[in-house]
Parts: sequence; structure tokens; C-alpha cells
Amino acid sequence: MFTGLVEEIGKLQSVTKRGEAMVLNIQAASVLEGMKIGDSIAINGVCLTATSFNRSSFAADVMPQTFRHTNLKDLRPGDPVNLERAMAADGRFGGHIVQGHVDGMATIVSRTPEHNAVVFEFRAARPDMAKYMIPKGSISIDGISLTIIHSEQGEFAVSIIPHTLAETALFFKQPGDTVNIECDVLGKYVEHLLNYRISSVEDKQNSTAKSSSLSAAFLAEHGFM
Repeated sequence: MFTGLVEEIGKLQSVTKRGEAMVLNIQAASVLEGMKIGDSIAINGVCLTATSFNRSSFAADVMPQTFRHTNLKDLRPGDPVNLERAMAADGRFGGHIVQGHVDGMATIVSRTPEHNAVVFEFRAARPDMAKYMIPKGSISIDGISLTIIHSEQGEFAVSIIPHTLAETALFFKQPGDTVNIECDVLGKYVEHLLNYRISSVEDKQNSTAKSSSLSAAFLAEHGFM
């Protein structure tokens, strides 16, 4: 699990592609401290596994499912990426619950300075993600924990302070670029549980309706009486 507080901006050294499979080699510093093979690390908000590392970089595999549904497939050598290690059990929870399981992508529509902040407006690639986007709600954008200030029909906006912009790869993004989006997991769980409950009630009602159709006339008609 992650919190959406980016630890450092890494740099893509190289990428090896075989169809929809990739190996990313990323130059880093802070996230290498204490790293072990198999550790989880969020790269632009995508939870990946460190498969090898040295004093200045690490490697991670990207499988086809991740390739198809995130913007990692568009990375080129030299591109900056947001990096965050998995949260330690005794760590401070500064952002919000981020799983690293991207729901889809969004495109930057505009980038507008507003006094000491910058307002980014986005358009989600999947309109159905809009139901999880609520004003003052949390959202992960390329692994950054941010607060939605406006949302309507699949378009949403966030306001970013100078520190966050300077310390993340979003600083380099411009209108037309894509970002990875992970909606608040709490909303997704609530929706799933409610749908499951409604489905269970409907199944029970259908079962009751079927059993109530069993009558003496029905049994006689089918030779049971």
C-alpha cells in the first residue's frame, strides 16, 4: 500500500519491449535505500516489483495488463517518473490509501496558474470513473495524492501547490499528456458491497417467486398427484 506522497523523481534510463511486455530500468536514489529484490514500488502510481537493482538504479517488469491500461507504455528514455516505496507499518499516513492499481488514464485538458497554485483540468478516458470523483474527495494522479476541486461528467480538476509541483513529474506535463488515475478505493468497495447486496436480495426474491408457483394443480398436472 502507498500514500500518494512521492518520494523522488526518478529518470527512465532504458526500456526493453517485447510485444506488450516491458522491462523498465530507472535511475533513482532515495527509494534504493534498504531496497530488496521483490519490494513493491509505485512508478507513476503503478505498483510494480523491483526485480534487480544496483547503487544508482533498479529494474521492474511491466506485464501486458499493466501495459494496456496505464501510460507506462508511452515512456521513453530520459522521461521523469514519480517514485514511492510501499508504506512502512510504522510510517506516517500523510496522503490517502493508494493501492497502485490504476483504474485508467486521463488526458490533461489545461494547466492554469492561479496565484500561488496551478490548476490542472483532466478528462478521464473512461466516463464511468466519474462516479468515484467527488469534490473534496481524494484521487491519485500519476501516484500523487491530490484533492478534487471540481468534477463533472468525466472531467475534473485539482489545484497543486508549488512544492508538490516542483517535487513530482507532473511539473513536466502539459495539455495533451496522459496521466494514470486511481480513484478512492473506499468508494469502489462501497459500490461493490451495495451491488452485491442488491443482487442477493433479487436472487432471494426470484427464488421465493419460483417456490410460490408450486401448487396442488401444478403437481397434478405433472403427474405427481
